[in-house]
Amino acid sequence: MKRGAALIAFAALGALAACGAKKTERHAEARTPTCPPMPARDYVWIPGATFTMGADATLPEEAPAREVTVKGFWMATHEVTNAEFAEFVKATGYRTLAEKDPPKLPGAPPDMLIPGSAVFTAPTDGNPNWWRWVVGAEWRHPEGPKTGIAGRDRDPVVQVGYDDALAYARWKGKALPDEAQWELAAATGGARRDVPVDANGKPTANYYQGVFPVRDLGTDGFKSRAPVACFPADKHGVHDLIGNVWEWTASAIDPDRNVIKGGSFLCAANYCARYRAAARQFQERSLGTDHVGIRLIDTARPPPPDEKPHEG
Repeated sequence: MKRGAALIAFAALGALAACGAKKTERHAEARTPTCPPMPARDYVWIPGATFTMGADATLPEEAPAREVTVKGFWMATHEVTNAEFAEFVKATGYRTLAEKDPPKLPGAPPDMLIPGSAVFTAPTDGNPNWWRWVVGAEWRHPEGPKTGIAGRDRDPVVQVGYDDALAYARWKGKALPDEAQWELAAATGGARRDVPVDANGKPTANYYQGVFPVRDLGTDGFKSRAPVACFPADKHGVHDLIGNVWEWTASAIDPDRNVIKGGSFLCAANYCARYRAAARQFQERSLGTDHVGIRLIDTARPPPPDEKPHEG
């Protein structure tokens, strides 16, 4: 499925994820927090393990639960930022998929024949289409030409398709995690199996508080993308595996789609609830959105000196 066809499908669905309804709680709106400094370490070691991947009955695409053995690897402590992606573009002159002409699909609306990308827009006036093709939307202008990333160097880069993510990873000499690696990191890092809150009910990730898609109360301090590593790290020292933006994985389910993991700032208890380690979504490789980003792993770096090989 190509970019134009993918967006038509999104418009028909109304959202990127079809999720079971769950009860919601009332929240008080909160002010945008001051983020701590960026993590001192770029990568941390994720020990290998045999673990239960997937879930039995939460959502059909997560089943069946099965035992999987994954070798240890190094994972980036934060998602790729606008500033980091800008360095790549400056050094290489790279142009993302959203900056190139879309495929000339017969019968496509005129706007879909002009470079742009998919942008989430809260429904108004009874319009059920949450995802819209916005001409001029790309990584420098995530929601369209009138938006920008000035002063948002630390925000996660978005509007990047799979090939864009892969190109960046190769330039850095790194790789994208596969689905099993990603899920191992999240599951063993302490990701909750339900709403990501602490013992006092305080959000521990950037997700949607309130009734989606009507109103995000912003109890976590954000109503869109948050600067990376603004929320506490997990047990491994990794930030934002859950929430903020979905993350590309190297795992393909067909020639046109790959698995994305982690949920985003649009995941709500009443609708998405994909802010769990086992949750997965399928994303068209050729289509970026304003809530899907990149995280890298380092497969070339040797294990820590005291790491023992996992025997499975």
